[in-house]
Amino acid sequence: MQLSALDWGIIISFFIITLLIGVAVTKKAGKNSSEFFLSGRNMPWWLLGVSMVATTFAADTPNLVAGIVRQDGVSGNWVWWAFLLTGMLTVFVYARLWRRLGISTDLEYYEIRYQGKAAGFLRGFRAVYLGVFFNIVIMATVCLAGIKIGETMLGLVWWKTLGITGIITILYSMLGGLRGVIFTDFFQFIVAMIGSIWAAYYIVNLPEVGGMSGLLSNELVQSKLDFVPSQSSNEQLWLMAFVIPLAVQWWSVWYPGAEPGGGGYIAQRMLSAKDEKHATKATLFFNFAHYALRPWPWILIGLASLVIFPDIASLQAEYPDMNPDLVKHDLAYPAMLTYLPAGLLGLVLASLISAFMSTISTHLNWGSSYVVNDLYKRFIKPDATEKQLVMVGRLSTVLMMVFAIALAPILEEAKMAFDLILTIGAGTGLLFILRWFWKDINPYSEITAMTVSFLVAMFFFTAEKNELMEIDAVTKLLSGILITTVAWVAVTFITKNNKHLNPEFEKRAFADEGKFKNMGYKVLSMVLGTITIYSALFCTGKFILGDTTQALYFFIVFAVTSVSLYFCWKKIFK
Repeated sequence: MQLSALDWGIIISFFIITLLIGVAVTKKAGKNSSEFFLSGRNMPWWLLGVSMVATTFAADTPNLVAGIVRQDGVSGNWVWWAFLLTGMLTVFVYARLWRRLGISTDLEYYEIRYQGKAAGFLRGFRAVYLGVFFNIVIMATVCLAGIKIGETMLGLVWWKTLGITGIITILYSMLGGLRGVIFTDFFQFIVAMIGSIWAAYYIVNLPEVGGMSGLLSNELVQSKLDFVPSQSSNEQLWLMAFVIPLAVQWWSVWYPGAEPGGGGYIAQRMLSAKDEKHATKATLFFNFAHYALRPWPWILIGLASLVIFPDIASLQAEYPDMNPDLVKHDLAYPAMLTYLPAGLLGLVLASLISAFMSTISTHLNWGSSYVVNDLYKRFIKPDATEKQLVMVGRLSTVLMMVFAIALAPILEEAKMAFDLILTIGAGTGLLFILRWFWKDINPYSEITAMTVSFLVAMFFFTAEKNELMEIDAVTKLLSGILITTVAWVAVTFITKNNKHLNPEFEKRAFADEGKFKNMGYKVLSMVLGTITIYSALFCTGKFILGDTTQALYFFIVFAVTSVSLYFCWKKIFK
């Protein structure tokens, strides 16, 4: 595939602007560790909200969504749509609590919530487990998408693709810290949204697809248009993509960007907000944009790909020289982008590169914040200078990127990586929700949950990779949730002891308002917020697919719940 001079001009301009943003904030970011990892705790909600959205718009996300649509239809997206419930819980119950703690990373929570040597060990253990190992797995899944995009659209071997993008991402992440990441996220999100919407419009109107009428009249596409899966037509899909996510997955599974109770880079953004209200608004905007604003361009391209590449065999025929292990349904998204004309192709490639870089840069900064604050400063060199802390942060940024690039070729498909991450986090979610309110949860509960969930996930992953057994996704997820939950709850009761609870925690987290003040309004707001965003998502979808009557119904629901949510918001922040 040949790129025109215009395409290369757009891509090179994008790289230059990104680097310039990092360079522009280098001096301020390097001032101290608070500036480097939390941008001085003075970020407005709209910048933070866009940054959260940009981070979850990874290079693998369009591939994942298109692959889901090809295999399970539009309704297959409930496997991640269900995490909206988790997001709304974070918005109305936990966002204010996180910002109120005034900590540098969410792992500092452990030595505020608990006390004693076990609390310190848990903080260090979690820093290595989540900030290093788990973080590298997440970045490797994003790198896998970069490999497929580079090979299908540019003909680059994997190490060239990751080498070029990795070096530039490392540079501006090292230079600008979180402030640089947030500012580049804002720029990259605009590029990414323009590119994905424009690409979807062009691809749907290809002669081979025939516009919306031709797309919707295709037999393969017609079977994929349901918003909710039917139990009668596909019970496995009905369970895995709809019932389990809505009934079990959202509260029981830890997943990056959708952590029950908040956490990870979402918590990092909340901690860097101006105040509690900005933290809450940022998280609310993130959930709206993530679920209601972005998915439809990816879904449309996934549907259109069924017309041109109806099965895996057709994709293999298109890319005969590609490693067969990488030719999966998620390859259809970059394959469809090869039909774009000069100029638009360059913009879309820049948007995909921006999606890749925004996600990787956030994970690098977030992971290195754990290494610096929760490992190096806490256990290795407590008296380290601010200059040393920033240096260690920059060094850990480079090393984590190297390990992620090395792991990426081992994975094969975005959905495989998504399922692996779900399984690793299975069973830990309920603990993260309850630990703010259930006094008996202690460090041993958390260590048990993390250890057991990881071992169960590795058992299933290894068994499948070595073809020792065939395990369906429902069994893996439910088994992980059950085994892990039983294990940590049992350990909680066995180790029940008030000496683990830091007596200052509740005063600091809940201040003078009490644990359950306005909890009824908060739960009601969670429900209303969920309905509001789902109705916006389905209103947009029905309008695009030509069902204006259904779109109007969803719009009415959206309007009513939005007004109701506004009054609940005023009550909560009164």
